[in-house]
Amino acid sequence: MKVYLSVFKIRFSAVIQYRAAALAGIATQFAWGFLEIFAFRTIYSGNESGFPMPFSQLSSYIWLQQAFLALFMTWFYDRDILDAISSGNISYELSRPLDLYGRWFFQTAANRVARALLRCAPILVVAFFLPGPFRLSLPENGVQALGFLVSLALGLGVVVAFGMLIYTLTFYTLSSTGLWAVFAMLADFMSGSVIPLPFFPSGIRKIAELLPFASMQNLPLRIYVGNIAGSDMLIGLVLQCFWLLSLVIFGRLIMRRALTKVTVHGG
Repeated sequence: MKVYLSVFKIRFSAVIQYRAAALAGIATQFAWGFLEIFAFRTIYSGNESGFPMPFSQLSSYIWLQQAFLALFMTWFYDRDILDAISSGNISYELSRPLDLYGRWFFQTAANRVARALLRCAPILVVAFFLPGPFRLSLPENGVQALGFLVSLALGLGVVVAFGMLIYTLTFYTLSSTGLWAVFAMLADFMSGSVIPLPFFPSGIRKIAELLPFASMQNLPLRIYVGNIAGSDMLIGLVLQCFWLLSLVIFGRLIMRRALTKVTVHGG
């Protein structure tokens, strides 16, 4: 574990230096957050009856989504890893006395955490001081806040484990582009990134909430705003643990199989 923490620290230190890119990202996320909130405000038209979430909860959901975008964006992948597989530089990785899955897992997690830390604070601070129902509200109680933090960490683990599946499946393709595009679009929609899951039709929502995508950003954000609480929160956390463990085990099995047949071409 000490070795993997070192991998995490090294990648974290490298990514945290890109402050200019973070400033550009913050501006983009503010713009996107306001666009989403105003679009939903038009749909609500001052009448919250018949909607699955009060507008104040929805505003908090959107600001949290923007603040922690780097943790949960399913369309973000580590190009260094994908290039190493497609170019044949994976041979250097295999020569190191270190478990490849663990190395890539912690490297990917560090990428996401560093990017999120650079961007989240300004967005959270400004969102807390916005007027009326447009602001980011605090959790109602300590249990809700603790549940959010635990779910946030588990959600990050699920996203990274899901990304590891893409990396391992890339061993079986000539290009990762098509694979990445299909999985990214599916995960982005089903995780509540485009439309929060409570707005899905009832039948589709019940199925979506059981899939691994709902254990990404959907659960921690809904716990924070109070849309999920009590026993439902505990069930959700258990489901997150299940998907994290399942995805890691499945990813390791695929990688182990892929590495027994990997062929590196070139001079």
